[in-house]
Amino acid sequence: MVTTLYVNQESALPELEITYAPPFGSAKDPVNMIGYAAFNILEGISSNVQWHELERELERGKILLDVRNPDEFLRGHFQNSVNIPLEELHSNLDELDLNQEYIVSCQSGLRSYIAERLLRQNGFNVQNLDGAYGLYSTVTNKLLEC
Repeated sequence: MVTTLYVNQESALPELEITYAPPFGSAKDPVNMIGYAAFNILEGISSNVQWHELERELERGKILLDVRNPDEFLRGHFQNSVNIPLEELHSNLDELDLNQEYIVSCQSGLRSYIAERLLRQNGFNVQNLDGAYGLYSTVTNKLLEC
């Protein structure tokens, strides 16, 4: 059976009702999660930088803020990045300059999204590196600092 879905609104994917069967799928369907992420970008709630744009954005003076824990950071990180683990970010906001633009990264994107939201709510100009360190290091095949 083939079902065709016609989407007339940007918010259709997050609201799409998908049958849930625990042995075969997750409670949070990837289709809905993609819809939420796209909606956040369309509504300006989140602003992303793609892996191929990172170098140019850093050359423009933005600072890369890595919110992974110290052990992850020591296994490999971006050159000249600043490491403040997500768990410590709120208590270390005074270390950051409100006039500086930041790009946040973690391992896969979840923690950097949370960091982006926290920083935005505190008045910072910040973007999230889409796919984070994991995607960047895989696609570029670059040896990042250890």
